[in-house]
Amino acid sequence: MHDEIDDGQLKKIVYILMGMMILASCHYPYKAMLENEELDQQARDSLTMLYERHYATGLNLELEADSLNLACLPLQNCINMIYKGDRVVVAEIRKDTADVVDSIWVKLAHSDGVQGWVHETDMKQRFVPIDSISQAIHVFSGVNKAVIAFMMCIFIGFFLIRDYQQQPFKLVWFNDIDSLYPLFLCLVVSCSATLYESMQLFVPDTWETFYYNPTFSPFKLPWILTLFIGSLWLIIIASISAVSEVFRHLSGWGITYYLAGLMAACVFCYLFFMLTTHFYIGYFFLIVFILMFIRRLYLRTLRYPYRCGQCGQKLKEKGICPHCHAVNN
Repeated sequence: MHDEIDDGQLKKIVYILMGMMILASCHYPYKAMLENEELDQQARDSLTMLYERHYATGLNLELEADSLNLACLPLQNCINMIYKGDRVVVAEIRKDTADVVDSIWVKLAHSDGVQGWVHETDMKQRFVPIDSISQAIHVFSGVNKAVIAFMMCIFIGFFLIRDYQQQPFKLVWFNDIDSLYPLFLCLVVSCSATLYESMQLFVPDTWETFYYNPTFSPFKLPWILTLFIGSLWLIIIASISAVSEVFRHLSGWGITYYLAGLMAACVFCYLFFMLTTHFYIGYFFLIVFILMFIRRLYLRTLRYPYRCGQCGQKLKEKGICPHCHAVNN
């Protein structure tokens, strides 16, 4: 007879998240490193530029625009042309207070013979870091939301047709399987979207620094980035757990339908909380969502505190299992 509480593993995941919050740092370590007297001037200048501009010399970039002219300053008539897909490295950063357009100039080097200067604004708009995480951020942020909405409409239409034919299938929240992992995945996606939009609203510099210096480690980062990276790891863990539960409870086309609905629910949660957080009301909806999830977790814990020792099904009380008729004492 198993008397452990169902969804205990889910509670462990929540505890891990709370531990990551406690261990979170409150700032980047650049300022503390600048106080190190053993640093030479070049290293100190690089750290200062990284703190102020969010990037530093040595950063590798890839051109996303069709083409770009690199000015060979101070020879104004000298121009080097680079094309889409060409990779460059930030070689030097200078400030020109006399420039009314953009006082920051960045020297980019494509090769020994192809180098030149561009405004910082042009560099940020037309180049993407070659780091795989930065590339993923760029692609994900550039997804056309109309395409996502169109995919959701297709699924909703399919759902209505199925419902009209009186062939309902399992769906997150409304006709859910006997597991909280799919709903927990939607909650984590909602938290991640809220954190992302919060950074865009309140600390855009922090997000820009992360964009040019990405990492999968949640430590030694500002606390909001620690939470965001932690939420991404939780999405991976919750996704694996949710898919495993779907295959355990369903079979055949039921798995396909449920996973399609779960994906649509996650996309909806991402768009909904990102858009509503932009208008500051997303925090209210997130609190409501968290309270609803806690309520479901609490009710499931009270209703099904036991599991059958033979078939593993949930039981409200000890005794004869209604599924396999085994006696549980």
